Parts: sequence; C-alpha cells; structure tokens
Amino acid sequence: MVFSELPFMFYFLPAVLIVYFLVPRRLKNVVLLVFSLLFYAWGEPVYVLLMMGSILMDYLLGLWLEREKQRPQGRAKMVLVLSVVLNLALLGFFKYTNFFLENLNHLTGLSIPLLNIELPIGISFYTFQAMSYLIDLYRGDVQVQKSIVSFGTYVSLFPQLIAGPIVRIRDVERELKERRENYDDFSSGVKRLVIGLAKKLLLANTAGALWESVSAMDIASMPALTAWIGLLAFTFQIYFDFSGYSDMAIGMGRMFGFHFPENFNYPYLAKSITEFWRRWHISLSTWFREYVYIPLGGNRHGLPRQLRNLLVVWLLTGIWHGASWNFVVWGLFFGVILILEKLFLLRVLEKLPAVLRHVYTMVLVMLSWAIFAFDSLSAGLRYIGALFGAGGGLWDSTSLYLLAANLVLFVIMAIGSTQLPCRVTAFAAGKLERRQGLLGAVETVAVVGGLVLCVAFMVDATFNPFLYFRF
Repeated sequence: MVFSELPFMFYFLPAVLIVYFLVPRRLKNVVLLVFSLLFYAWGEPVYVLLMMGSILMDYLLGLWLEREKQRPQGRAKMVLVLSVVLNLALLGFFKYTNFFLENLNHLTGLSIPLLNIELPIGISFYTFQAMSYLIDLYRGDVQVQKSIVSFGTYVSLFPQLIAGPIVRIRDVERELKERRENYDDFSSGVKRLVIGLAKKLLLANTAGALWESVSAMDIASMPALTAWIGLLAFTFQIYFDFSGYSDMAIGMGRMFGFHFPENFNYPYLAKSITEFWRRWHISLSTWFREYVYIPLGGNRHGLPRQLRNLLVVWLLTGIWHGASWNFVVWGLFFGVILILEKLFLLRVLEKLPAVLRHVYTMVLVMLSWAIFAFDSLSAGLRYIGALFGAGGGLWDSTSLYLLAANLVLFVIMAIGSTQLPCRVTAFAAGKLERRQGLLGAVETVAVVGGLVLCVAFMVDATFNPFLYFRF
C-alpha cells in the first residue's frame, strides 16, 4: 500500500474547500466526514471499512456509557472497560499479531504461520482519539456525542488523520458544533500549511536522502565521522518530517475553523530529556500522562510507585511506536533516563553550563534515534558501535566529502530547529507594522514563493512518505 498523499493533497484540498464553503452550515460536518473517508479510502481501500466500523462501535459505546451513567446502579465502568478492551484488541490484532507470533515461534520452536495483514495507516492515532473520548465521557469531562456525523468527523478528520497530532475531543468539542471560519484563521492556516510543506519537502526529504545513503553503507567498516553525519541527518529528518506534518495538519484545520493543539515546541533546544519530552510529540506525551500515568497514581503514592509508573508509561510508549524490539528498547531507554533524571541527574545538570546540558540532551536523543531508525535492534546497536569507532576508524575521504557537501544543509537545518526564523520574521513584521499593505504583499509573495518551490521539489523528487505513517 502506498499513500503518497502530498500530490493528492494538491487537488484534494481545493476540492474540499470549494464544497465546504458552498454548502449550508448544517452540512459542513457532513462534507468533512465524507471527504475524510474518501481521503482515507484513496490510500486504504479496504481498511476504510475498518475505520467506519470503529467509528460506529465507539459512537454506540458512547451512547451506552452515557445511559449507564444516568442510572442509579449503572454499569458505566463496565462499559468503559469494554470499550478500552475492544479498541486495544483492534489495535493489537492489526499491529502486534505478527510480532507476537514471531516471538512465540522463536521461543517455542513452533512454526505458526504469520498472518498476511498490513497495518492500517494511522490506526494508532485514531484509536487513541476514540479511546480518549470514551474515557473523558466516563469522567464527565465532555458531553456525549449524539450525532454520529460529528463524532465521525472528529475521528476521521483528514488533516490529522494519518499522523496526528492526537486530538482529544475536549480540544474541539465546541468547534464540532459551532465553529466560525474567518479570514484570519484561513490566512494563518495557509501560511502554516506552506511552512509544513517546506519542512517536509525542502528539509526532511533532503536530510532523508543523506541518511539513506549512509545507512546503506557497510556498518562494520563505517568510520565514526560518517556514522555521526548519517545520524545527524536522521535527527533532522525525523524532526522536520513529523513537525512538518503537524504544521500541515494544524494549518489545514484552521482553514476549516478548527484549532488543533501544538505538537512540537523546538525540542532540540531542550537541556534535559525531561524537557525534551515536554517539547516533542506533545499530544502523545499528554495522552499517556492523562490516560495512563495519572490513572496509575502518577506521583501521588511515593517515589517507588512514581518510578514504576514512569517505566510502565515509557514501555507502552515504545510499544505504541511499533511492533519491534527496537521500539521496546527505545521506550525503555527514555524511561530509564527519565527515572535517573528524577532521582538525581536533574540536580546535577542544573549545576552545569547550559551548553553542556544541551550537548548531554542531544547526544542521548541522537543515540535514541539510532535505535529508532532501524527495523531491527541488532542493526541499531551495530550502528551505535560505529559511532564510537567500532567500524575501525575515525574518518576517511568519504566522511570528509559528506561533511563538506552537507555542512551548509546542516547549518540551515540547525537554525530551522530554533526560534531564530520566527524571531526574524516577527522583527521584520514589526518594522512593517504601520505599512499593512506592504506587509500583506510581502507575506503573500513569501507564501506563494514557498509553495512554488515546494511544488518544484515535489515534481522532481521520488516518493518519500512521512516517517510516522508506519505508526
């Protein structure tokens, strides 16, 4: 299954916008639901039925849960448990069955055939959204969704359907019923969409091409400098790829009157791993904090329980990312570091200069990406070995060539990972504040120019899907 939605988006999005703004307000959610299902069906012709079934199941479970809450001896908790079990069973079957069978065969010597099933794109995201609705409904934080159209729109909304951010229904509950589109939101949405496109097409794909060439080399003989250059490329690729998708989703949402939560806050500026995870994939961290960490007791029952809860959360976070041991180890890697920071490392880091704290954080983050980037744990560990000279040397002529050829790219991406571009833009806008006509013209030229450049890169490039599509 190939889901190259970027070219598709260029004629799909205008079509949705035209129909959306032509129909009466009472039909706008219908338009979004229909087009969102068509969007998913274009990439997943069979699994769109799975999504529709999931929407219907969780909608009916929500109505049942609300009825039980109104009864004096209601079984609301039973319905909630049932809903969680069904959603996790759905996710587990498609995402983890083969992983379970592979390990069972390995441990027991059996030869149970693997199931020939593909992972439905975005299932981890829309399953978590549906679960958050039912849990919030049980808690009384949101109202029951009586309209299946509104609920279906929430679950399937195409801008953030495939790779987030994970939107809780409390974030858009009012806007599902009474949002009002306006020029300012639409304009800012277009700008955010183009920024996301530029991140993906101009930066992430370029960094990804470098990472592909390095990771395809023989790791056993790879010089340390080459390994670090490749890993730096992947470090930038995954940030600009995923944050670019989030920018696109947030931008398209604003064009339709929705305000999705931010998903990134310059994570590579963090000075500890604790701070990094407050800035990276914020919607996922929020989900696990709200629906796993706090229900387990959070930090309310003493330090040992808190550390246990942290380890459970990060084990689940790793498993959420994929059915492979490298993701399990990746999650536990962060869990152990966060526990150490909680116990004493944060106090030690506070005494160090900011630049050393930043180096500490980025080295650990980059090592984690080495585990994350490969399909097998053994390959990731061999690559980490190459980073520290296991390949037999520090550098060679290829290392120096790659460094010289990509140095400007790395500087551009490093600057793009900071707040400097936003500050420069804000400064320029402040200078033109009294000349609104000129400011508007400059913004228009910048947006149109960026869009043209993105289209040129997309036409010339080969297919390169978003990294988080596999989750």
